[in-house]
Amino acid sequence: MATAEYKPVQKEKKLPLHIKLAVGAVAGVIGTSCIFPIDTVKTRLQASQTKLGGPITVFKNIIKNEGGPKALYKGLAANLIGVTPEKAIKLAANEYFREHLENEDGSIALQHEILAGGSAGVCQVVATNPMEITKLRMQLQNLLPAAERKTTMQIVSEMGIKGLYTGTAATLARDVPFSILFFPGYANLKKMLADERGNNSMGSLLLAGGGAGAFAAGAVTPTDVVKTRLQKQGGKEVYKNMSFAFQKIWREEGLMALYKGAIPRMVVVGPLFAITLLSFEAQKSYMIRNGLL
Repeated sequence: MATAEYKPVQKEKKLPLHIKLAVGAVAGVIGTSCIFPIDTVKTRLQASQTKLGGPITVFKNIIKNEGGPKALYKGLAANLIGVTPEKAIKLAANEYFREHLENEDGSIALQHEILAGGSAGVCQVVATNPMEITKLRMQLQNLLPAAERKTTMQIVSEMGIKGLYTGTAATLARDVPFSILFFPGYANLKKMLADERGNNSMGSLLLAGGGAGAFAAGAVTPTDVVKTRLQKQGGKEVYKNMSFAFQKIWREEGLMALYKGAIPRMVVVGPLFAITLLSFEAQKSYMIRNGLL
């Protein structure tokens, strides 16, 4: 009976929303910095209308032809500026909605997990879209003639507020389904991998975050490809809108073109969320354990 009634410490105390936002921001910066080179490879594969070879070939070519390993980090600074609020909103919003939808005993129904995840996906797009379009264009700069390359500030200035939200519908179409799949998946994997007292090891948190992230990322790859094509420089003129882009890619390049970069995307998002969620959980646990609230 005692075991059945046991609740992990972190479930008993709820962190204030502003603390969740801060913890989510730090976790996002750590996770993104670790996996950015793989994300650059993924973006190159998805943006191209021609065959570039596999991820390993693209990785080697970037290093060989574009100035060494530092080329893999092109756009990281802009991405980190956007990742800070994006991950803060995504992680904090999901927890906030879950806490308001859970039962008195701390359990939560699957439909409420889905609602919380989807709501978090909607909330994050206010920060995601400007960050994504700026990062994407920076990652593609080395493909342009030297005279046409621009700095992060030049790109942001030229696009303006309206331009930074180009492809918002596609971003929503990717991020809301992603969050609907990811957050319930993570919560339930975490629960399955917990010990008999409900506690999770570092390895189980990495596995839960990585597994849920990779699965969700693979599932929404077609909308990520459409978003990439719409948001790259000149993309709006060529692909017009989501529906037109989807049909054009399928008609001219085949169905599998909608899954371009699926493996690199899963390899990016899996470790990204494994590291990010581990950092998020570790920070929360440390604050609660040491009474820093």
